[in-house]
Amino acid sequence: MRTQTKAALAVLVVIVVALGSVLLTSQLRDDEGPVVVDTPEASSLVRDDSRILGEEGDSGVTLVEFLDFECEGCRAAYPVVEDLREKYAGRVTFVIRYFPMPGHHNSERAARAVESAARQGQLEAMYARMYETQAEWGEGREPLDDLFRSFADDLGLDLAQYDADYGSAEVAARVQRDLEDGIDLGVSGTPTFFLDGRPFHPQTVGDFDTALDEALGR
Repeated sequence: MRTQTKAALAVLVVIVVALGSVLLTSQLRDDEGPVVVDTPEASSLVRDDSRILGEEGDSGVTLVEFLDFECEGCRAAYPVVEDLREKYAGRVTFVIRYFPMPGHHNSERAARAVESAARQGQLEAMYARMYETQAEWGEGREPLDDLFRSFADDLGLDLAQYDADYGSAEVAARVQRDLEDGIDLGVSGTPTFFLDGRPFHPQTVGDFDTALDEALGR
């Protein structure tokens, strides 16, 4: 298990939930079990072109995360999700949906940067870079287009193609569609998870394993 994940498992994970422009903070607690709300799966939860981390699992079990790359709660959840991806590789499908919150000045830009990198086969690399550097750029009020472009350069992307995608109406619409899908599904903050089409609200890190094991029939 990676050191980053050990640290995440050793402390309470803070989930920052934004309602409009107001941030509400909650902690993952040890005294309550996972909450899975039994609601019908919405067709807009996972689209045909939704971004998948790694390979699609063979079990049909899917964990979807609506995320904001400038969200501290999403950054706290990142190593936990990475550990789950390692543990359930080949069995569970991990889907990410962009949900840039209005109170985060650069979150929509970060989403466009990640989507632009994904179009050159570098989704995971840019996804990781955003969280690994978030402490350096998050919560700023200046546009960080140049910084995100430097990430693309570091990853060896074709910068002409990156620039074209990053500034395109198509990529902006892609990010906006994810956001609108989330709103339609009742998402009001990040990170928000759905397990097999139903809202999933983990209270502890271990709730993820419990819920995934149950979904897999173990």
